[in-house]
This record gives sequence, structure tokens and C-alpha cells, in this order.
Amino acid sequence: MTHVLTHLPNATGSVRAEIIVDHEFSDDAAIVRSPKGGRDLVLTADVIAPLVDDPESFGAIAAANSLSDVWAMGGEPRFALNLVFFPDDQLPLEVLDAILEGGARTCAAAGVAVVGGHTVRDPEVKFGLSVTGDVAADELWTNRTAHPGQVLVLTKALGTGVLGQAIKKGIASEAAIAAAIASMRTLNRGAARIGHKHATTAATDVTGFGLLGHLRNIVRGSKVGARIDLRKLPLLPDALSHMQAKVCPAGSKANRAFVADFVRWSDGAPFDAEPTSDSDRELRASLACDAQTSGGLLLCVPQETASALLDELRADGLPAEAIGELFDGGGIELT
Repeated sequence: MTHVLTHLPNATGSVRAEIIVDHEFSDDAAIVRSPKGGRDLVLTADVIAPLVDDPESFGAIAAANSLSDVWAMGGEPRFALNLVFFPDDQLPLEVLDAILEGGARTCAAAGVAVVGGHTVRDPEVKFGLSVTGDVAADELWTNRTAHPGQVLVLTKALGTGVLGQAIKKGIASEAAIAAAIASMRTLNRGAARIGHKHATTAATDVTGFGLLGHLRNIVRGSKVGARIDLRKLPLLPDALSHMQAKVCPAGSKANRAFVADFVRWSDGAPFDAEPTSDSDRELRASLACDAQTSGGLLLCVPQETASALLDELRADGLPAEAIGELFDGGGIELT
């Protein structure tokens, strides 16, 4: 997708003068200046295939995943359209009802009104939302607004990609499935609001490109370097053991290959597209590339506010960790 986007002309200031943020630095949503002043518009859309068997949970997870892009920009989602792909000639409509119910409940919990949508007959089930929100100009977070010296805080544990693969293979434990579903259903609304209270200047949500892929966008956009301590990464139960057993989705493998030229080890060893061993650091590096669904926010915050931010995120029930820092330079360094 990044390769495809590089061939699209930038829309900022060309087609419409109101465009503030487009796809140039792979931000989570587009930002459009409100024609009447005040808060600017946030526009995004996302569709995913099921990772779990329960249709209501899938609907809730897909909705949380779609809404997250607005919070990752510092905004608040307001309205949504359902985007449904469903084989009504193969599955009963009760399955679709459950998916839509899960999505509707999640949107209602976020204060988002579902005002319509579009349905496509498709051999594979997929669901998501087109979301419209708003953001104040002085609260906007983008991939271009991070600064050297800031701390990187991750608000959710990693591993939904590898656990989703384990679920498909029928080898995931009930405890791991429950933990993954609970994490993916958790809205990033609270994390975003807490981030605003503690001087966050830039953010992204960790989804399909994995932690390192989304961090790459911040590093490129803000012209900074990033240092990640792999030992600090919060991980979902059994994620490490499944990665060691090579239960890894194709998207996660592609993510590692995509960022390989942009990442280096702190000891000078090359970062390879394929793991060179099953050492703890190689496994954690692969989990840092794991394709997430409804992952957490990666917040860029000043050092002086990071501790209070972490305390409040954890008090809100999130497994947040300070996983690294930004510095003058470029690329991503792993320790």
C-alpha cells in the first residue's frame, strides 16, 4: 500500500485548498479545514477480515479498529458509515446481524452515530467503517509533529497478528484468545484523551504495518531517529511462544522485509528481512513487525510528562509502556 500511495499525486493545496493532511506521510487519516472555521474535519476508512470466530466480537473489533484512526490524529469521531462485504448466499443473515450489532454497540460506546453504509456481495466476509470526526487545530497529531528527546509510549500489548494466526490454526489457548479479543475490543478513546492531558505532540495507531512500520512513518515525517528497547515491549499472552514456533502471518513477514533497510541493531549487526535465529531479541523484533488489528496508540511525549502519562494510562487499565525515545538523526535503532 505504501508503494501504491507514492504514485498518487499529493492533494494538499492542489485539488482543494482546504486539505491540511493527505497521504504524503502515511498519516492515519486525512485532515480537511472546516469551511466555517472552528474544528477541522478528520476523514478515514478501514475494512478488515475476521480474526475471530464470534461475529459480534468481529464487528466490535472492526469498528474499534476503524475509529482508532481518528483518535490517532488527536481528534474525536462523530459519524460512521458501515462498509460490509458479505456472502449472503453462503452464510445466514443472522451472522451479518451479529457483526453489525457488534459494530453499532462499539460506535455507541464511543459516542459515534452510524448514519448509513454500503453493502457488497462478496465471497469473503469483511467489515469496517468510513468515519468522519473533528479535531482542534492545536490538538492535531500527525507523523510530522514529533521531536528529538521525546519518549515513545505504547498503550496496548503486541501480538494480535500472530495470535490471530494461532486461532486460525486451532492452537491458541482460551486465555490467549480472550486476552487478544479484549485488547482488540478496547477503544483508544481513553488513551487519546490521556495523551492530550500530558502534552503529546504526535501519535499513530499500531495496526497493519506493525509497530516498526508505523514508527517508520513518524521517523520519516518528523525527520528524527528512534531507539526502541525490545525488552520493554508489552506482549499478549503466548505471542512470544507462537512466534518462536513460526506461527506468523504473511503480513507480519512482509512488514519485517519492508522495514529491514530502515532498521539497525544498536550493536552494529545488520537487521535482516528474515530472523537469523530464535533468540529473544530476534523474536521480539519480529513481534515489533507483527501486523496488528485494533492495536494501541504510539504516543510521542516530552520526557517530563512521560511518567505521569504512564501512571494515568495504567490506572485506566491499559498495559502501557515507555518503549523508547526519539533523537536527532534518522532510522530506527533496536536494543
